Amino acid sequence: MEFEDQSSYPTGEPGKEWPCLRQFCVFMENRVGYLHQLLKLLEKFDLRIIALSTVDSVDVAMSRIVLDNYERAREIFELSNYTFFEKDLIGVELPDDTQPYMRICLSLLQAEVNIDYTYPLLYRRHGRGAIALCVDDIDLGIKTLSEQGHRIITEKDLKTTTNICK
Repeated sequence: MEFEDQSSYPTGEPGKEWPCLRQFCVFMENRVGYLHQLLKLLEKFDLRIIALSTVDSVDVAMSRIVLDNYERAREIFELSNYTFFEKDLIGVELPDDTQPYMRICLSLLQAEVNIDYTYPLLYRRHGRGAIALCVDDIDLGIKTLSEQGHRIITEKDLKTTTNICK
């Protein structure tokens, strides 16, 4: 699978089988209720949160969010008062193994792909969970994981409600 010729950003085609997931990094004040306001906004527009990770400091918090419809989410964030940016991630289904994280990490290590961070996705397919990976070389990471037999999760997979944990 060659990904070098593809643009680093998906086109606006809903449910496109893009080989990566889109993460929104949303900045807000680190105050009581601000995360709740953000989640209420997303719920109001019927967006399903697939992953959420928050990093905070004394004054500012950054929430990393993966949603089931990145096009709609981008539109909402652009119209809101939130400061945000987008980042591509690799979504990968956990293999049927006693040490699934180890298998994924070993595949990337062998290709010398560095993992910046990872977190779980609210995603299950055939009883298997999934994780999001932020890596230093997304194209090589996707290529390596695919060649090693790992199933890459696409934006289209997130639109299939039977795959989403409830």
